[in-house]
Amino acid sequence: MKSGSEKSASASPWQSVWQRFKKDPLAVGALCALVLLMLLALLAPLLANPRALLAYTPGDGLSMPFLRSFFAPESTEFFIEKLFNFALLALLPSAIILLAVKKRLVRNLLLAGLLLLLLLPFVLVKPKLERVDRSVEPPAGSWQINALLPYGPFEQISKPYTPPGKKHPLGCDELGRDLAVRLIYGSRISLAVGLLATTLAMIIGIAVGVSTGYLGGWIDMITMRLVEILMCFPVFLLLLIVMSYFQEYKFEQSILAVTGILALTGWIGTAQLTRGEVLKQREMVYVKAAQALGVSRIGIIFKHILPNIAGTVMIAFSFGVAGAILSESALSFLSFGVQPPTASWGGMLRTAYGDPLSAWHMTVFPGLMLFWAVAGFNLLGEGLRKALDPNSSR
Repeated sequence: MKSGSEKSASASPWQSVWQRFKKDPLAVGALCALVLLMLLALLAPLLANPRALLAYTPGDGLSMPFLRSFFAPESTEFFIEKLFNFALLALLPSAIILLAVKKRLVRNLLLAGLLLLLLLPFVLVKPKLERVDRSVEPPAGSWQINALLPYGPFEQISKPYTPPGKKHPLGCDELGRDLAVRLIYGSRISLAVGLLATTLAMIIGIAVGVSTGYLGGWIDMITMRLVEILMCFPVFLLLLIVMSYFQEYKFEQSILAVTGILALTGWIGTAQLTRGEVLKQREMVYVKAAQALGVSRIGIIFKHILPNIAGTVMIAFSFGVAGAILSESALSFLSFGVQPPTASWGGMLRTAYGDPLSAWHMTVFPGLMLFWAVAGFNLLGEGLRKALDPNSSR
């Protein structure tokens, strides 16, 4: 039997990081909360849907009425809806292939074939606007299995500002739409903006930071002066100006505009952080040894430097997602972000701004969802920071 110290010594660096991470209850709790939030966003069509998930009608047999809207969402933000639905459909079979198939070539071919096959219905199925008629009684002998919340995010099914009750657990919004349903679908918007915008910003920032930090010279001097100039611009004001421009031209995919703008304004800090880390790693002995052995610059960057700054990038990514979610919510609160009727936590908070006491549920529940996401990513980032620093105090 190996002792604890021997196991620690034989573990890989990332295994050691995971062992330290597990000892932080706040970080583990934040990770579990974020996994739950992601599952809520992925399972939205199964949790909240006005159409039956499975139905049986004498003569017609079994059917799945919700499938058309699953493959062809009836939403202005159809790209994000399809992205989450595709991820939900592909998650389980992809995991089975990754765990069951050991040969890399066969596994990659199976994965590629599976993803292409699952992508086909999202491309071929066309949306069909169908109003759900709740007044029609189903024929005798028929039955159906409905979602936990049998409403759609755009469906007006009650009086405006209906307080929480048995039929609507979290109440209804200003148009009589079920608030719980809109919160579930709003989680897709917030997570999509946070993850996509931060990922794009990280790609740009890492590319700029690594190239300037490793190459140095006049490239570093010119690029960093441009970065310092860009830092002088008030980012949020720039976001408002650009989003107002998109609104003037009635750009329907507002979430793509928000994501792109947040990415193009959020890479600056990543570039500076990455450059500093690369400057430090560039002077390390292992890099000097690789250079002496004739390893190319690309090889040194991708095989040596990037793996050694991955931890710092992961911490920045976690905090960046939280910042992007807050920025999107602030833009939507000011009517410059994701546009109605698409569900957005910031937009829901705006509807209760005029009379927050009467519409208290429109303030409390979207605010709690926003707190859940932002606090989760911030605590996760703090936990990663501690786990990646072996000398950090517990």
